[in-house]
Order: sequence, then C-alpha cells, then structure tokens
Amino acid sequence: MPTEAVMVPSTADHGEDMALLGLLQLVSPALPIGAFAFSQGLESAFELGWVTDEATLGEWLEGVLEDGLTRCELPALARLHAAWANGNDVALAEWDVWLAANRETAELAAEDSRLGASLTRLLESLELLPPGPSREPSALPAGAGYVTVFAWMAHARGVPVRQTLLGFAWAWLENQLAVACKALPLGHTAAQRLVERLRPALVAAVDEALVLEDDALGPALPGLALASALHETQYSRLFRS
Repeated sequence: MPTEAVMVPSTADHGEDMALLGLLQLVSPALPIGAFAFSQGLESAFELGWVTDEATLGEWLEGVLEDGLTRCELPALARLHAAWANGNDVALAEWDVWLAANRETAELAAEDSRLGASLTRLLESLELLPPGPSREPSALPAGAGYVTVFAWMAHARGVPVRQTLLGFAWAWLENQLAVACKALPLGHTAAQRLVERLRPALVAAVDEALVLEDDALGPALPGLALASALHETQYSRLFRS
C-alpha cells in the first residue's frame, strides 16, 4: 500500500526556528532587565488627565508610534542591525550617541542606559556579548543604550532586520499596555482590543522606518517630553519614568 512521504525539516528551517525563538526570548516580558519598571511618561499622562480611558490611550499610543518610534528607535535599530552585520564600529558608536541625544529628559535617558546596562549584564552571564578586539571584553560601545544592545542580540540570533523591528515595536506596545493595566487601570480585554487596533499600525511603522533617509529622522513628541519631565517630580507614582 502507498504511504505518505515523511517531510524532514531542513537545516534552514531549523535556523529560522532558532531565530524566531531568539526574538521571542528578547521581547519576552520575562526577560530580566527591569523594563516593567518604566512607563516612558505614560504614568504622568494618566496623572495629568491626558489619557483617561481606552480611546484616549489608543490615541496616545498611535501618536507615540507615528511621531516617535517610526522616526527614532525603529530606523536607528535598522541601522544598528546593519552596523553589527557589517562590523562597522564607527556607525555603531554614532547611532548609539544619536539615540542618547534624542532622550529629552533625565528619566528617558536613564531608562535607555539602565535597560542597556541590564541587557548587557544578562548577555555577559549567558556568554553572548559580541567579541571585541584583543584586550577588549566586548565590541559594544561604552555605556551602550538599550536599542544598540537589542540590535546586537537580534543580529547574533540571526533575526532578519524587519522582524527585529517588529519585535521591538511589539515589546514597546506590550509594555505600554501593561503600564495602563496597572495604573489607569485598563482591563485586559480592553488591552487586547488595543492590540488588535494597533497591530496594523506596527506593521506600517516598520514599513516607513525601513525607507526613511537619515535626514528625516528624529522624534517630534513634545507632549511625551513634557509628561516625562513632570514625572520627575510627581508625588505618587509606580514607575521610574
């Protein structure tokens, strides 16, 4: 009797699977780097009454995505991913500094540097730091920020650049919704409605980020900067930013 042929996964399939698992590990809320402690100014937006419910939260997130991540973190992440792939230390340092210069408040700057340091320590414990020149323990720029270290980890795991950006954007959205569920409060069903609303926007943001020229980059988020600055002296708060 004829039998069906057994499909044997190829080595290439295994490589794609391992890259996907590596990305899932990198964007997981269980990654022990302390991202849960930061709200990126969102907690102040609650306190100020700018964000009060599901609808206004969706508007806030869409604005931050369109005028922030699309023009700052995501295109910089793509450039850092390419710099790691090409061994371009000059570009790595330049984009790491550029990102740091675009942090408009002390809290936003501290968030980026602390998450970068935490992820670096984790990679060191896992023996996954990028090898540096002789006598140098790592090729990471000194005090590398979170996006730079994230780009290295994605490259090291073989994650393509587009999926790297999608994963980063997803982690940002998931973190912001977790903040809202704790501090607004926002119900978990409402959070999932916002996921459905914003998933196409994440894809569109990555599409745009991948084609922007260097001179088109730079966030335009005065409201977020103001909220973050006010958070520094907010009396009652759950988050560090």
